[in-house]
Amino acid sequence: MGNKLSQLRQMTVVVADTGDINTIKQYSPEDATTNPSLLFKAAQMPEYQNLVKEAIQWGKGQGGSASLQLDNILDKLAVNFGKEILDLIPGRVSTEVDARISFNTEKTITRARQLISLYETEGIPKNRVLIKIAATWEGIKAAEILEKEGINCNLTLLFGFCQAVACAEAGAFLISPFVGRILDWYKNKEGIEYTAETDPGVLSVKRIYQYYKKFGYKTIVMGASFRNTGEIEQLAGCDRLTIGPNFLDDLQNDESELIQKLSVDMQLPDELEKISMDEKAFRWQLNEDAMATEKLAEGIRNFSKDLILLEKYVSQV
Repeated sequence: MGNKLSQLRQMTVVVADTGDINTIKQYSPEDATTNPSLLFKAAQMPEYQNLVKEAIQWGKGQGGSASLQLDNILDKLAVNFGKEILDLIPGRVSTEVDARISFNTEKTITRARQLISLYETEGIPKNRVLIKIAATWEGIKAAEILEKEGINCNLTLLFGFCQAVACAEAGAFLISPFVGRILDWYKNKEGIEYTAETDPGVLSVKRIYQYYKKFGYKTIVMGASFRNTGEIEQLAGCDRLTIGPNFLDDLQNDESELIQKLSVDMQLPDELEKISMDEKAFRWQLNEDAMATEKLAEGIRNFSKDLILLEKYVSQV
């Protein structure tokens, strides 16, 4: 039977939610995903200073304004880490577009193309990279255009069902619903404890998974941002799960049986009806979902803060 991590790998693609190369070596995930917070931590580690210095040298060498040089440095740094990660995994790495342009479709497309170009310069084809974009309306529209160019996207900071529907209709390659952050919001608002079975983050991902399977959407569902292994176990069988090192360790050390909860053959609820999502419907439904509205905004703010910290760090190296 093996430990729970090995059992999970039989039913779900396991992705490492870390920018730390050594952790990826340890757990041998299929894919890996990074974000500004993870990159900021990794960039400060002594063993990665060569990646930081090379990105700074390249970014400054491109010329332009100080602001443009910083953008170039951050993109190159993300690609440098991505390249190191891709040397260790068979699948893809998710590389994030600057969160501060989450409401600008054209800038998102431009930066995504630059990231892909930088990867291709390193000899890495675009089919090994996912461009990570916040699931705002503007981000989803950017992903729709990029997907048509063969640039696959990971729509992140996904909390509301309307975001999931819009992403699927746009043909996004993958979405990352944030299980733990949904739980955080409800615990804070309701003041109650949830079991793994009643966890609102888990229930949200199950609903999205069932909706996609019922209506034949190809968009991959990748649960993310977990608070405990119970959430992960309740989503065993989901297309993909991106898991932090501490929970990978917990699952590896647990020898008990893991029950598959989701599958393409599962009974799908009759009450799930297909809905259409234009911009007006999206904005209204997001507005009506206080949790999704607040967590999306908070997530963009926090990623932006870490980008600013990363900019300050590379400016001082």
